[in-house]
Amino acid sequence: MLDVFMLAQEAGGADPTAGLTAIGRGIVYGGAAIGPGIGIGIVVGNAITAMARQPESAGMVRTTMFLGIAFTEALALFGFVLAFIISG
Repeated sequence: MLDVFMLAQEAGGADPTAGLTAIGRGIVYGGAAIGPGIGIGIVVGNAITAMARQPESAGMVRTTMFLGIAFTEALALFGFVLAFIISG
C-alpha cells in the first residue's frame, strides 16, 4: 500500500491527488473490463451448448446470444465512460 502511495506521489509531484486519480481510473476500467469479459464468455459458452443440444433452435439461441453480448458489453462501456468522468 505504501508503494502505491509513493508511486502516486511521484506521478503527481507534491500533490498525490493526480497520481491517485490515475491509479483509481485504472482500477475502475480494469474492473469494468474483467466483469463483461467473464460475462461474454459465459453467454457464448452456454449458447454453444444450447445449439449443440438442439440444433433446430440455433437461430433463436443465436439472436438471444447476441442480445446478451450487447447488454454485457454495455457494462464495459459504462466503465470506460466512468473512468473518463473520474479523470475530470
